[in-house]
Amino acid sequence: MRIFPTAYIDPGTGSMLFTVVIGVAGALWYFLKDQFIKLKSVFTGGKAVVQDREKIPFLIFSDSKRYYNVFGPLCEECEKRGIEVQYWTMSEDDPVFSASFLHVHPEYIGNGSAAFARLNRMKAGLCLSTTPGLDVLQWKRSKDTDCYIHIFHDVTEGTGYRMFGMDYYDEVLLTGEFQAAYIRKMEEMRGLPQKKLTVTGSPYMDALAARLARETAEEAGDPALSQEGGAARPPVPTILLAPSWGASSILNKYGEAFLSALADTGYRIVVRPHPQSATSDPELLARLRSRFPESERFSWNFDNDHFEALKNADLMITDFSGVMFDYALVFDRALLYADVQMDTAPYDAAWFEEENWRLRILPELGKKLDPADFGRMKDLIDEVLSDDRYAEGRRRLREICWQKRGRSACETVDYLETVLAKQAAAKADAAAEQNAAAEKEADAEVSETAAGDGGKGAAPREDRKEAAK
Repeated sequence: MRIFPTAYIDPGTGSMLFTVVIGVAGALWYFLKDQFIKLKSVFTGGKAVVQDREKIPFLIFSDSKRYYNVFGPLCEECEKRGIEVQYWTMSEDDPVFSASFLHVHPEYIGNGSAAFARLNRMKAGLCLSTTPGLDVLQWKRSKDTDCYIHIFHDVTEGTGYRMFGMDYYDEVLLTGEFQAAYIRKMEEMRGLPQKKLTVTGSPYMDALAARLARETAEEAGDPALSQEGGAARPPVPTILLAPSWGASSILNKYGEAFLSALADTGYRIVVRPHPQSATSDPELLARLRSRFPESERFSWNFDNDHFEALKNADLMITDFSGVMFDYALVFDRALLYADVQMDTAPYDAAWFEEENWRLRILPELGKKLDPADFGRMKDLIDEVLSDDRYAEGRRRLREICWQKRGRSACETVDYLETVLAKQAAAKADAAAEQNAAAEKEADAEVSETAAGDGGKGAAPREDRKEAAK
């Protein structure tokens, strides 16, 4: 039995009335379009219906341009192999539009309810997405789409989604085998059929690591940038504050006190709020940015691409944001994490009695920062910067949650190709069965006709085949 959560309306969503009107208008448009095609088929012998109902073999759906870091490596691999991909995005400025692919065909499908109205009626063999909440609220499974596959946008255990985030996907691509235990437990607790789980790694993390290696090599070969074999570091350390969002995050829980303590260190401070904060916490951000304006040693970062912010940081301070894994596992540096109590109520993690996985493994990646320590922030930062005790923890976690390293995009596309091949074979078998049934029916009709006219003779077999068609 499916359990549906109480509808959650984000403060930034806007007027409910406007959303309903747009959603109804979008649904009405696709309904009328479908009815027109059906009517048209009456006058074209059904050919228009066949053409309109031809499914897109492989469709990628992205609800935000920030997930191009997940799909970009896959698109590049599909481009190399000549695999045709339809790429539907809710961002008009999605980086996919500037990629100049020949085999990947991007399309902006709008935003909000109008986009979901289209998604809910899409016709596809395979839909790949990072978006949680399929068949929970606005995004419904389309009866004309055969297989929905979820791919992770980070390397966590998967319980950080709002409730029922992955429940109604058919398959999930894992970054590490450890994620399977959490998904199986959720299925068991909710009485759901088991999804197919396949470890293909993290194309996003692989691409991030490859980019770092490439830029590090370029800098090492440039005398202007080189310093002891690597890029020159500024004399004053750069500290990156990269929190999550919501009531349990650093900025919401500690706000001005935390930023004041950071500013008092005299180090370069870069605050990079979670992208969702702009939607969920706009008033908080406005207040903090007014209280801590841009200066030589204090800045705010809202870049879509977080690579430079991570690369230039000597130390990251976070709470439970998934970006901690990018920083620790790819850039191989320790971090400070604030002592916050994560409110799991809206998330899948609330179904588990044990402590949330990402909070449990934080001590392997860095040092905890208690509110009582705010007054000695500089000393704590200096301590972590000079201590390499967390290197073994980072190595262990790479083995657990980032498998197939260096070949994730290839492994993922290999697997998707097997799914597409199976679907194509099943489609061919179904067509063959349909043709055989039609031919058998035509043979029976011819036999009846022959019997009816006294057995004067049946039509030649080739003519009967044509009749069957």
